[in-house]
Formats: sequence, structure tokens, C-alpha cells
Amino acid sequence: MFTRSELEIKTTAQLRDLSKRYGLKPTGNGGYKTSWIVTLMAFPQIAIAQLRQGRGLKSPGFSVIQFLEGVVDEMNSPTDEQAALIKLTMEGKAMNYPDRYDQENLLNLHKAKMHLEMAIGLLSQ
Repeated sequence: MFTRSELEIKTTAQLRDLSKRYGLKPTGNGGYKTSWIVTLMAFPQIAIAQLRQGRGLKSPGFSVIQFLEGVVDEMNSPTDEQAALIKLTMEGKAMNYPDRYDQENLLNLHKAKMHLEMAIGLLSQ
């Protein structure tokens, strides 16, 4: 990611700012360039090793993905009229109150279902 040569030409303050940008702490005394350089060079490999070990952010199990698929199935699909109202709502048209609350709820359900389907697709890769 970062090469030693591109990091060595930076000042300690620049290295500290770069590390702060990514939320990293120095490996030793923050007053030395080497502490920041080691951190910036090593963190990508450490992050991948942690992923492989199942530490930190990790993929959910197959049963969780099946559960999410069940949620999507239970949400069903919109009727033709509901799909038309969703399209109209996305174009900025709003019904009068109190129907507007249900119109917004229908749109939110549609968005939630779309996001769940996208999440399942990302998790299934």
C-alpha cells in the first residue's frame, strides 16, 4: 500500500496526520518517524490476517444469510398498484395526510427490501 521510500520523505507530523486519517496509532514512541512508518507499512497485512483469523469484521454464517433470505421472502413483492405508487413516490409526488404516512411506509418497506437483497448479494459472494 505505502512504500518505505514514499513514507521516509515525509516529516513526522505528516506521518502522524496520515496515520490519524486512517485511525492508526504508532507502534512505539510517536516522536520517532520509524514508529509511524512501521505502522503505515504493516497495517494492511495485519488487517487481512485478522480477517482470516475471524477477528473484527467477519462474514455471518450460512444460517444468518438464510434467515435474511426468509425475511425478504416474507416481505413479498408489491402489487402492480403498490409498485406504481412506489414509482410515483420516488418521483416526489405525495398523497394527502393521513394517507401520506402509509405511502411513506410503503416506500420505506420497498427500500428496506432492496437493501436486504443487496446485503444478501454482497454477503453471498
